[in-house]
Amino acid sequence: MRISYITNALSLILKDIGLVAFIPIIVALYYHDFNSILPFMTTGFLSLFIGILFGKLQKKAYAEDSLNDIKRSEALLVVSLSWLIVGLIVSVPFLFYGFTPINALFEGVSGITTTGATILQNFDLPKTIMFWRSFTQWLGGMGIIVLFVAILPQFAVAGRQMFFAEAPGPTEDKFTPRIKNTASALWIIYAGLTFVCALSLWLVGMNPFDAICNALSTLSAGGFSPNALGIAGYGSNAVCWIIIFFMFISGASFVLQSRVITRKKLSLFWKSEEFRGYAGIITFISLVVAAILFVQQHYDIMHAIRASIFQVLSLATSTGAASEDFQLWTLDAKIVLFITMFVSSCSGSAGGGLKIARWILIFKYIKNELYKILHPKAVMAIKIDNRVVQPEVIRQTIFFACCFFGLWGVTAITLAVIEQNFTLGLTASISAIGDIGPGLGDIVGPMGSFAPLKTLSKLIIILNMLIGRLEIIPFLVLFHKDFWTIKK
Repeated sequence: MRISYITNALSLILKDIGLVAFIPIIVALYYHDFNSILPFMTTGFLSLFIGILFGKLQKKAYAEDSLNDIKRSEALLVVSLSWLIVGLIVSVPFLFYGFTPINALFEGVSGITTTGATILQNFDLPKTIMFWRSFTQWLGGMGIIVLFVAILPQFAVAGRQMFFAEAPGPTEDKFTPRIKNTASALWIIYAGLTFVCALSLWLVGMNPFDAICNALSTLSAGGFSPNALGIAGYGSNAVCWIIIFFMFISGASFVLQSRVITRKKLSLFWKSEEFRGYAGIITFISLVVAAILFVQQHYDIMHAIRASIFQVLSLATSTGAASEDFQLWTLDAKIVLFITMFVSSCSGSAGGGLKIARWILIFKYIKNELYKILHPKAVMAIKIDNRVVQPEVIRQTIFFACCFFGLWGVTAITLAVIEQNFTLGLTASISAIGDIGPGLGDIVGPMGSFAPLKTLSKLIIILNMLIGRLEIIPFLVLFHKDFWTIKK
């Protein structure tokens, strides 16, 4: 572990996030919200100062291209520290708007991790800070490391280790020879879809500011909205269908989407086993919920279909937006929605959670093991998209799943004891780890707020949001003694 590499990488990231923090000043000037200039000036200069300080920590000057031989362990630490430090930085502006430090940290981390859980109870805030909430989600949606790999030439080679450290999924799929080109292509697709989403919302009657904020939150699978009632507050079926379409897109692999665009072959979607699983599961669960709403809630058929697809997609992709208060639905519908929180989206998407690819591997592994009980001498390889999955990948997937459900169980019990609310514990924990946002119940439901929770509960949820965004493994590795072999 070479400290110089860590500080140099963090210095570059902090200086650039400092520049990004100045962007909301443009919004403040446009809306004559001059009081909002100071919070973002302070945040920007603070991040720049810390970045410069990190760059000066070492006595010996290291060339920037020394990052090109960064090791996997060093990349893991850079990624983990980046999310923690950036989470702290993006929380600073909230302190200027009457937020307590813990609430500011909660809202900031919820934004950058695209969780979308909020402590807001009063949405009567300046447009600048409301834009910042959605903008931080957009920055975190594709991954802050992926962003800096795309824009920083110093990470041209080192970015490979950090790219996969940030997204340690079951497949390390890339579609261009250089990782920088991959990151750049992902961000071009991501930004382009965000623009189309904002334009679509504006064309159906949403005001430009809300259209931009909701587009930023939708493509990032974040869910923050400037409207206190979320998407439900706009009372528009057209808006709901547009959000549904782009939530589905945000939950699909951006790597796959880029292939479809560059090769101009829509059939590539259906050739992907993960995408077929994703689309099939969403369709099936949506039909189940629609049937429940039609029979038990007495919704008309179109209302039932629209509401079910919206909420199933919102929870499965970890967007966390709400087209209506599903807390008012029947118990059967809420049980299905709770199960949906564990479904997740595709690898390489903006969504959080376990990922469909891991579910596929787990079920194929179980199927193979059952077959081997009957046929002990059988040798069977597990494949995805006709490619053999290596045993170590399967082992890591099972380990990840065990850690995921273990963390959820421990957190659920802990929150339930602290808050004396079992439903809150069960749903707030998976909401945080899966970066989903809302849970079930009157407090943390779709129209609720996490503000009434005790400080300890908020700290636990903040930690879980970060762990969930890191996909657990990089966080756990930090606790291994061999990780901390320090070199100058």
